[in-house]
Amino acid sequence: MSNADLSPLPSADRPDVAARLREALLGAAFTADGLLELLGAPAYAALSRGETVPALRATRGDTPLEMLVRLFLLQQPVPHARVAAVLPVGACLESGWLVRAGGDEVAATVDVRPYGGPDGEDWFIVSDLGCAVGGAGGVGSHAEGVVLGVGGASTTLAGLTVRTPVAAALDLGTGSGIQALHASRHATRVTATDVNPRALHITALTLALSGAPAADLREGSLFAPVGADDRFDLIVSNPPFVISPGARLTYRDGGMGGDDLCRTLVQEAGGRLTEGGFAQFLANWQHVEGEEWADRVRSWVPRGCDAWIVQREVQDITQYAELWLRDAGDHRRDLAAYQERYDAWLDEFEARKVRAVGFGWITLRRSDAAEPSIVVEEWPHPVEQPLGETVRAHFDRVDYLRAHDDAALLEACFTLAGEIVQEQVGLPGAEDPEHVVLRQHRGMRRATRVDTVGAGFAGVCDGTMSAGRILDAIAQLMGEDPVLLRDRTPAQIRLLVEQGFLEPAR
Repeated sequence: MSNADLSPLPSADRPDVAARLREALLGAAFTADGLLELLGAPAYAALSRGETVPALRATRGDTPLEMLVRLFLLQQPVPHARVAAVLPVGACLESGWLVRAGGDEVAATVDVRPYGGPDGEDWFIVSDLGCAVGGAGGVGSHAEGVVLGVGGASTTLAGLTVRTPVAAALDLGTGSGIQALHASRHATRVTATDVNPRALHITALTLALSGAPAADLREGSLFAPVGADDRFDLIVSNPPFVISPGARLTYRDGGMGGDDLCRTLVQEAGGRLTEGGFAQFLANWQHVEGEEWADRVRSWVPRGCDAWIVQREVQDITQYAELWLRDAGDHRRDLAAYQERYDAWLDEFEARKVRAVGFGWITLRRSDAAEPSIVVEEWPHPVEQPLGETVRAHFDRVDYLRAHDDAALLEACFTLAGEIVQEQVGLPGAEDPEHVVLRQHRGMRRATRVDTVGAGFAGVCDGTMSAGRILDAIAQLMGEDPVLLRDRTPAQIRLLVEQGFLEPAR
């Protein structure tokens, strides 16, 4: 199925109709909060998994909000008279938001999902019918150009993104426009690109219906749509990162071999950033036999950039193939075709000697430092979103540590970061613990083991004494040589600063 087989979209040239529709939706409490209150947490959560039965049961009444949920989220035709009492139905029919269905009913041409912005904004994400929640497979769609709504990857990237005010932001592979919508809050100019013209059309609808400024929409792959001299303070991308044989589904399959699309995206981003600018991506990478995955992804980092790369999940090749075959709904159709596609996926991985696939986050920051900082780590543990401020602070600490040698660290003052707890691990009744762990309850929620000196040092860091003076006091208490303690402790201080347990005093 091609784009031509998908339903016609509403006009993107009628901002007046989008504004009137937005006003009507808000007036009926068709918002993220209103939806949660109407459906209840279990039905709301089921809807996010692509399961509509609980929501259908919760919208059997005749209130305006129930009618709008059935119309825009559950793809149910609604009596014309009921819609006319809530929406500007004539304008919506004329501009293509609605179509007539049967004698006296109307139906939506697109899904519209209420979405709460980070500061309580009432936004709306437009997507193709059946794609507001769940994957394309949830509605049995074979459409190559189908445009999905909000998913877990979309919200993950939105939460990771550094949200400082910028002049120019680029949303590469915009899809339904959620990243462009977020960027519109803090970027003077937003450019959004996609290889799929239908996605650009839907992004325009998302922005208009959300009351956000229009973006500069450009069609094309990777950085081809933007000028060679264009530079951006922020680049974000939730690209079609799935490693698959062929490019069957535009929204997920990049069309390049293996993880080449993600590699190319990362490598080319460095030259498109302004000094101090950030590029943030979600990505998949191959775990190849005889090669360290961290070395593979580290080699992607372009010259002139610091990088922080976090692997969040690893799947073996059978799990990975099954995940994306199910995403497309292949498991619900012809069994022989499903098995053939599964086999083709494994053939592709075998040819490339791929044993597993990693998923994670990649953040670049343009610094042009003589010695770039490239941190590659595996962190599958729970984190606290949003993490944008945590990401920004990581690179601030990189700059600080790069500018301070061990002697400078000993002259500096530090404070213990907020919500850090100390855990002592050892046998019951033992005089001394086997080891001490410092644990964060915010951001990345890291835990790190320290010795008694490190624990004591961190515990008294309140910004009033230099690190060197604190170590001298600890040496006196422990009966140690202060010179030796000053010599061996900076590495531990550096680690605690790098991981965000200690902060330089202002």
